[in-house]
Amino acid sequence: MNETEFLSHIKANQGLIYKLVGIYAFNEEDKKDLYQEIMYQAWKGWPSYKGGSKISTWLYKVCLNTILTQKRRKTIVYYRDQLEQIPTSVAPISDQKEEAAKLHRAIRLLGETDRAIIAMHLDGYNNEEIGEMVGITPNNTNVKLHRIKQQLANLLKKL
Repeated sequence: MNETEFLSHIKANQGLIYKLVGIYAFNEEDKKDLYQEIMYQAWKGWPSYKGGSKISTWLYKVCLNTILTQKRRKTIVYYRDQLEQIPTSVAPISDQKEEAAKLHRAIRLLGETDRAIIAMHLDGYNNEEIGEMVGITPNNTNVKLHRIKQQLANLLKKL
């Protein structure tokens, strides 16, 4: 698996990366830093991708692991080397429709794990896939999704 193949997979799944970055980072500088860290971790892990799961599933795991690790890390490491073909800007939320922006704001108010679960659900992952990525049973995923949806409904009423 070479750099060209990696870049084509990243380009095909950029929406997924941007969405997760937007859910977990709150300002433009943090979004850029988080995006760059995700790209670094994905490139570093690329040789170990064996094709056992969809590339989007593998990339989702890389994104979530990187995001959660960054949130726990006290110091941020800045990488100066960049893959030039990958854009580092993150599309601003203001370009989205108002209702989508409202939902996005509500999702950002959820806990970290709940944000990950609902983001995967909205991306079409089934309960088994979500459970595998988060480390819970599909049944527990179903229960969590139900509670998250109720919580989002309440948050959206307040927004």
